[in-house]
Amino acid sequence: MRIALDTNILVHAEGLGDAARCAAALQLMEQLPLESVVLPAQALGELTRVLTGKARRPPDTVREAVLGWADGFEVVDSNWSAFQAALDLVVDHQLQMWDALILAVAAESHCRLLLSEDFQNGFTWRGVTVVDPFAAQRSPLLSGLLTH
Repeated sequence: MRIALDTNILVHAEGLGDAARCAAALQLMEQLPLESVVLPAQALGELTRVLTGKARRPPDTVREAVLGWADGFEVVDSNWSAFQAALDLVVDHQLQMWDALILAVAAESHCRLLLSEDFQNGFTWRGVTVVDPFAAQRSPLLSGLLTH
């Protein structure tokens, strides 16, 4: 089963946010089957913006962090088809454009899960179910994937 990660998971794994979510994100990264994880290029772009803007990290440090994520996981690109699908998500489901693009790319990449805290937990579109890994009750889909 393929899994896509949204920006907020990466941001927490980089140590930004409350301590509990940062620790949970790091634990999640240790337990996910790494060969099944994909990173939408859009998420890496947003991570760059957060690390340089909000976190005020030096650009060379940010570049190394982002390249490190890309070295560890398959990066999947946006394309016109995904962009068109994202436009439909914006209109039909009132999603924010850049969140919609990440979901559309996850669907085009044959992902079954998108890990994110930015969508409605359990929202399913084109076979991709959005799961909030920080939710009080863990999704059975996610629980079945995690190594112990």
